[in-house]
Amino acid sequence: MGERLYLYDTTLRDGQQTQGVQFSTAEKVRIAQALDSLGVDYIEGGWPGANPTDSAFFEVAPATRARLTAFGMTKRSGRSAENDDVLAAVMNAGTGAVCLVGKAHDYHVTHALGIDLGENTGNIRASMAHLVAQGREALFDAEHFFDGYRDNPAYALEVCRAALEAGARWIVLCDTNGGAMPADVARVVGEVIAAGIPGDRLGIHCHNDTDQAVACSLAAVMAGARQIQGTLNGLGERCGNANLTSIIPTLLLKDPYASRFETGVSPEALADLTRISRMLDDILNRVPVKQAPYVGSSAFAHKAGLHASAILKDPSTYEHVDPALVGNERIIPMSNQAGQSNLRKRLTDAGLSVAPGDPALGRILEQIKLREDEGYSYDTAQASFELLARRELGQMPEFFEVKRYKVTVERRKNKYNRMVSLSEAVVVVKVDGEKLLSVSESLDESGSDRGPVNALYKALAKDLGRYSAILSDMKLVDFKVRITQGGTEAVTRVIIDSEDGKGRRWSTVGVSANIVDASFEALLDAIQWKLLRDCAGREAAAE
Repeated sequence: MGERLYLYDTTLRDGQQTQGVQFSTAEKVRIAQALDSLGVDYIEGGWPGANPTDSAFFEVAPATRARLTAFGMTKRSGRSAENDDVLAAVMNAGTGAVCLVGKAHDYHVTHALGIDLGENTGNIRASMAHLVAQGREALFDAEHFFDGYRDNPAYALEVCRAALEAGARWIVLCDTNGGAMPADVARVVGEVIAAGIPGDRLGIHCHNDTDQAVACSLAAVMAGARQIQGTLNGLGERCGNANLTSIIPTLLLKDPYASRFETGVSPEALADLTRISRMLDDILNRVPVKQAPYVGSSAFAHKAGLHASAILKDPSTYEHVDPALVGNERIIPMSNQAGQSNLRKRLTDAGLSVAPGDPALGRILEQIKLREDEGYSYDTAQASFELLARRELGQMPEFFEVKRYKVTVERRKNKYNRMVSLSEAVVVVKVDGEKLLSVSESLDESGSDRGPVNALYKALAKDLGRYSAILSDMKLVDFKVRITQGGTEAVTRVIIDSEDGKGRRWSTVGVSANIVDASFEALLDAIQWKLLRDCAGREAAAE
């Protein structure tokens, strides 16, 4: 058994300080349940009394194995801890643990709070003692600790000792401005322990303003701190907090941490990390960061042909861990840098078996290189790549044929004298020898215009004969446009991400000088990939 490290998640409080992020109560409950299933030890739910959402969360908070923690500040000057209404709101949340923030930097005490240093120390001591007297686990966030220790180490240590002596379980050293260097964090944590504050009572809370919050947190652990605070996906104000999505797998999979320490996260829970990370992005309606360590869609993508060839022989040649350990997967994207090793691996992933040396491999590679010269990109548009390959292999069914389409966009005043836009699409297809015409507008249920691509999709899906029912659970979830050349020769590349009721997500690409035409091409690929998957499944079931 290794030495125990404790994981403290503050996504629901500090993560909510991210610009543009505001969780609903229901979303906070969902995130808390996911964090609990992951195995963190503490879940900081918010600041009760500071805003209605945080207060509502504690009223309906789910039962968790993790210690649900309320956050607040130490008592204010001029009143007792028992008679501070702000502190009372935090206590009334009824959590077993309470974390209070207090100033550890003398400059902030005298200039921001406008009180003398001894008064601030007394406020911290009284607040911690009040928590303990009420039977709560007390945590003290020493705000601006590293800046305070640099300017006045004696005072920074004084407030920490005051909290410890009053009964605080954890003294959390905060790099609030996010400017500390890993070597300095390691040195200071070591000096704090040498000054008499035990490492098993110390936590670390880092911000990412120099992109080193994870490194600083790990440096603190190696120096003796035994609690790490952070957020999922590194959410947080300014540049974010220490990213637990990177810290947790590093602790479990990398030495010296893996062999020396243990956490509450099991290998089975770690395998759910990617799903939880993407769930959070889905709640925030954000596109996941592809290059995110461990959980990003590009974290285990191998583009160069030399890399892919080695990966096929031994994945460890270019992968530092097995992607399955964190719930991710290996991707061999197709691009004009690809060789036959990439190609055969990607074909195998798509369920296509092609023997080495098959002339079709050369034809597919040639098509990819020619099309990428025209502006296509198959790095992320894996579904379009598969359709291209199947056509070259003669394994692509013809579900339907588009005979013509037309899109009109009109801008006019409505009955309320407001300017509105409206798109209308007409699509003529041939299915099973029969021509079918569909017309659709781009208005959604609320009467808002969703644009010409939405109108095209609705018109296509409306009447594809026997295939329409298969598309009923398909939706477009992301739409990206890029101009690949400038001036009068401009070419537009469109990437469409689609999703269905089975949880599958796929990307397709279209290229044209006309943005609507490029969109329509990507849309056709998206529909055909869906039909390819579900029609094959139905035929197999029928057999």
